[in-house]
Amino acid sequence: MKTSLTTQIEESLYYYARENGAVVVEEVTMPEEQGIVDTLSCRLDNQQHFEWRCYELKVSKADFRSKAKLSFIGHYNYFVLPESLYAIVKEEIPAQIGALVYHPYLTDDLGVPGFFTTEKKPQRQTLQVNEQELLYRLITSQAREVSKAKQTARGLRVFGTKQIYQELKKRQPEYDLFGGGVNYYDRFIEETQKQTVEALKEELEATRTAYFQLEQQFLKESE
Repeated sequence: MKTSLTTQIEESLYYYARENGAVVVEEVTMPEEQGIVDTLSCRLDNQQHFEWRCYELKVSKADFRSKAKLSFIGHYNYFVLPESLYAIVKEEIPAQIGALVYHPYLTDDLGVPGFFTTEKKPQRQTLQVNEQELLYRLITSQAREVSKAKQTARGLRVFGTKQIYQELKKRQPEYDLFGGGVNYYDRFIEETQKQTVEALKEELEATRTAYFQLEQQFLKESE
């Protein structure tokens, strides 16, 4: 699960790349078994050629020094680090890899969590994978994000009952069954029952009204 800091950096990096004229998407599987890059961006340079940049986000020493594959296959490649971590690991960053350092804003009303400074510029390298395959992976990942956005916009109706049930089971540890806090399952059942009762009341009232009108009509006709 992503930490809050990782999410902030990821969100800020998305806007950073967009502001620099790039198409950007997170978590892209690389071709040729080159792993998964945290963030991939692409833009056209002055010669109308694709320029690819790969970003690996690291928020702790253990994360930075892990043996997980680094997908530095782009023309320009970066570590993206919080300032405190960069101070510790800057000597460990390879010569050809750049470093973007994240700085959070002190206020949350700017529309984005923070900004970046380029503490180390990357060296350009030859693209390490087939460009057509990489372009296809970018498009596929963009389509995935569009699908997620559409599902969110449409709400729960696009999910099957089984999917919703499985998601509720995943969130079971969040339920406060005995601590006096909010149990969302119980609240859902309670609200559903209240809605059912209110609907039945309205139906009963409508039936009574219709019965009264019929009764009055019958009495008039009987006179």
